[in-house]
Amino acid sequence: MLLNDARQQIADACSHLSDDGLVVGTAGNLSVREGDLVAITPSGLPYQEMRPDLVAVVEYATGKQVEGPLKPASELDLHLTALRATGQMSVVHTHSYAATTVASLEGVSALPAVHYYICMFGGSDVRVADYAIYGSPELAANVAKALEGRTAALMSNHGSVVTGPDLPSTYVLAQELEWVCELYLRTLAVGSPKILTDEQIEAVACKIRDTGYGQHAPAEEG
Repeated sequence: MLLNDARQQIADACSHLSDDGLVVGTAGNLSVREGDLVAITPSGLPYQEMRPDLVAVVEYATGKQVEGPLKPASELDLHLTALRATGQMSVVHTHSYAATTVASLEGVSALPAVHYYICMFGGSDVRVADYAIYGSPELAANVAKALEGRTAALMSNHGSVVTGPDLPSTYVLAQELEWVCELYLRTLAVGSPKILTDEQIEAVACKIRDTGYGQHAPAEEG
């Protein structure tokens, strides 16, 4: 079976997508790139039924399916376009409540820097891509534009797309984007948000880079 590890990671992540509030029903999709191939969730399969062997595998360059019994996600073009636009290796596309709410607000073209976590997505905001019908080349193009200089975008009246170096990291980033969106909505509900400046966000990004923030537990001995 091609891309064994990637397909297992996708199946594992699918087991808690709904419980984590990132999707409802069969909405949303996940993908992982390895070399010239991409593993992606199949279209319309209930997440509780997901298995590694059911995950579709397509060519990165063409989108042609090379393995898997079920057709790939309807947002295949979105995933491939996001991977190419950002140079990242994984995509998490969600329909989470807070992100979708922000993306549905009239007059909001971007999620502003209401918290310094915004720097994790490549800049001082996360743009809202213009609306287009799901699964369309137009939607993929709109998201690619919103991703310029960024690793995440909101999708107008739709959801969010987050990219990253691997699926576990990207999944956490999707949760963190949802948290910032929820914070923004709660702040709007009680007053006017204080927005951090570009300089303040860049200072945080530099500190993270310089200190190498984040650790993993060492392997247990013996």
